Amino acid sequence: MIPRIALSLFFLLSWCNSIDRMLAQQSAPTQLTIEKAVQLALRNNPDVRTSKLEKEKAGGRVLEAWGNAMPSVDVSSQYVHLIDKPVSYFPDYLIYPLYKIMDSTARFPKATGQLVLLPGSMSPAFTAGASLNVRQILFNGAVFVGVGAATIYSHLASDLYEIKKVETVTKVKKAYYGALVAREVLGLTRSNLKNGEDNLKNVQLMRKQGIVSEYDELRATVGVENVRPLVIQSENGFELALDALRNTVGMANKEELALVDSLKFQVVDDSIVAQAEDLVLEMNPGLSAIQRQIELNGAAVNAERSNYLPTILAFGSYQYQAIKNEFNFSTNDFYKNSQVGVSLSINLFQGMQTYARVEQAQLEEQKSEEQKTALERNLRTGVHSVRSNMQQARKRLEAQEKTIEMAERGYRIVTTRFLSSAATQLEVNDAELALTQAKVNRIQAVYDYLVAAADLDQLIGRLPSYAMNLAN
Repeated sequence: MIPRIALSLFFLLSWCNSIDRMLAQQSAPTQLTIEKAVQLALRNNPDVRTSKLEKEKAGGRVLEAWGNAMPSVDVSSQYVHLIDKPVSYFPDYLIYPLYKIMDSTARFPKATGQLVLLPGSMSPAFTAGASLNVRQILFNGAVFVGVGAATIYSHLASDLYEIKKVETVTKVKKAYYGALVAREVLGLTRSNLKNGEDNLKNVQLMRKQGIVSEYDELRATVGVENVRPLVIQSENGFELALDALRNTVGMANKEELALVDSLKFQVVDDSIVAQAEDLVLEMNPGLSAIQRQIELNGAAVNAERSNYLPTILAFGSYQYQAIKNEFNFSTNDFYKNSQVGVSLSINLFQGMQTYARVEQAQLEEQKSEEQKTALERNLRTGVHSVRSNMQQARKRLEAQEKTIEMAERGYRIVTTRFLSSAATQLEVNDAELALTQAKVNRIQAVYDYLVAAADLDQLIGRLPSYAMNLAN
């Protein structure tokens, strides 16, 4: 009896442990770095997946275009059984002489030109055969232009895929940085609340000892109560920032997240910033895509012009066929037929349609040229704006570092003076407010610099190494 109870207890404990492990796994938040966030977004983002599929589809179009320039080989076979044979009619002035030749004693009425039904049928009852047909285009402007156009389209699809990847990475970075800022602000407000509560305890103790006045206690109490709503707002802001990050990455809204990285200032190489304008004009995927579009429109112009040119086609066929009135085919009943040849066709007039299509294609090419010029201008403006934002954020950051040091020193001094009854609670509150504002300004400067750096990477079309591993 005792072993059975012990065994039951063992299984019960094992089951409880497994349940605890499952609950622990379910409650443990997902550890998310910015690298992992980018990789998840590149896998889950529907626009990125769609662009990748379009890129693969473009590769198939290239193969299809080459197929138009390759030989076309068709094999066909057929078997025909005429259940009701077709009948034939001939004019009587043709039939009567034939009948007369066949039977000189026969007599026929005078021919009047009427149609006479022939007895029987001249069509065979059974037909069987097979044929092989080969066609090869020797010259066709549209075919050869189409091969080049398909290759250009494949490059264009690759550029569009790059654009979506770069856009996605930038969105993830900004969302992650936004969540980090919200977390920093939340930590700052909670720290202020704790400092305020600790200060309130000291003030209340000093009030009991008669060191400070009732007004100082009221100021400390009001200061704490003013910070509590800020903590609630910061908590809500942090949750909203996490929701935005989940949505950008493609995670479920209820999934718990733990941000691993911290909001750190990461300086961009000065050489990249100095050469940013040249790098953008050389590497920006949007600019590359519009250049591909110009090339594609040029190919469209050539394709329409090719309608003025002839088409030369080589062909050949081989047939193996048998015709009989009875279904008893043998190898001796089949006969062979083969032929080869070359055909040439050229359009002489299409009602000015070709001319109109060429003109439309040329206008599309000019439109793309104008779009490229506008994009280059916008990219230069974007580079100047990003560089200016980075420089301003960096200067603000350097200034705030010194400001925080002075604010911290001032807060320590005024706190010490307050404990020795040499300063008022209002001075403590002002010092704490100045320190908080300095820290917030530093956080904002770091965030602005990181966002500007992400914008610069997007303009250049530069992907981090951990994102390039998922490029294909």
